[in-house]
Amino acid sequence: MRFIAGLVWLFTVAAAAEPLLVEKQRFTLDTFTTENGQVITPVNIGWEAYGKLNADKSNVILITHYFSGSSHAAGKYHADDASPGYWDAIIGPGKAIDTNKFYVVSSDTLVNANVFDNKVITTGPATINPATGKPYGLSFPVVTIGDFVEVQKALLDSLGISKLHAVIGPSMGSFQAIEWAVRYPDKVERLIPVIGSAYMDTYSAIKLQRWAYPILQDPTWQGGDYYDKGQPWQGLSTALAYITQDALHPDGFNPRYPAISSDTALHQSISALPQAWQQLMTQAQQRAKKQDANHILYLVRASQLWRAGMGDNWQPALRRVKAKTLFLPASGDLLLPPALSKNSADAMTATGNTPDYAEIPGNFGHLDGVVGIAAVAQQISAFLN
Repeated sequence: MRFIAGLVWLFTVAAAAEPLLVEKQRFTLDTFTTENGQVITPVNIGWEAYGKLNADKSNVILITHYFSGSSHAAGKYHADDASPGYWDAIIGPGKAIDTNKFYVVSSDTLVNANVFDNKVITTGPATINPATGKPYGLSFPVVTIGDFVEVQKALLDSLGISKLHAVIGPSMGSFQAIEWAVRYPDKVERLIPVIGSAYMDTYSAIKLQRWAYPILQDPTWQGGDYYDKGQPWQGLSTALAYITQDALHPDGFNPRYPAISSDTALHQSISALPQAWQQLMTQAQQRAKKQDANHILYLVRASQLWRAGMGDNWQPALRRVKAKTLFLPASGDLLLPPALSKNSADAMTATGNTPDYAEIPGNFGHLDGVVGIAAVAQQISAFLN
């Protein structure tokens, strides 16, 4: 018996060590009408799924991704991929979001930032407009978090999925998750907004404008009509550098970059750039190769416009939420601080639907909602089960 038990243990460990292999799939809508009444023809997004759909299609969990993320939430495309999806720590067999129990779906958003990544499928300003044969540029309509949700719903409808065991997403993904529960309260049983809130306050919205500003000021942006000459690299890279810094807490940022006190060149020339900034820009320039400046602007605007229900007042919209809810802000988040989650939870409580609340510990600030998510794996697992 001990020998058999040992074999079972070995097989279990071996299975756990095997990477979850996933495949990117394409979903197409022939036409899509945005919230501001404009029509996009067609719309394409990519999506991935992990686990198996049960017979009555009641075991579905939807993952909605963050600002610069994609549908690659877990697993690897090939066994030798350098790294898995961003939430692989909690999605997979036996993990907090257990793919032995749940069918987990994750989709790319419209105007996804990573439009030049060959594993991302998205429609946005860089897409060829079939009416003109040229990229849409700024003729692409302004899109909202609500539009992202409607495209996701169309995807799920095409799969015959009418109810969600849960919707879970970090940062901009939390906006989408909450909007799902507001728009389709009878379809969403559980809701987990991670490092996010039910609204974007003016302070936070203007902070995001700092991400747009370098692009808008780059002369090579040319009013968004740059596709035949190349990206506005300086503006795009600077924007991505700001995004990285804003997502980090000083306790996570400072150890990763050279200290200003040791930067002797700064004592010699006013034009010298801090080594920390140069490193930040070098990393941003690498990321910029797969991203698009206009797409960043559209994601900034979608995030700035966010409020639950997409109406004039987000608090009453939360009355429509029936889902059991767990807010998970990061304790050190300076981008979307815990106060926003607390205000959202309080507003939901005022409607008679009292949510659970816990904070993600760590030193990486906003990024703890991605890289530190394993710290709350137990809470997520208990909530889902």
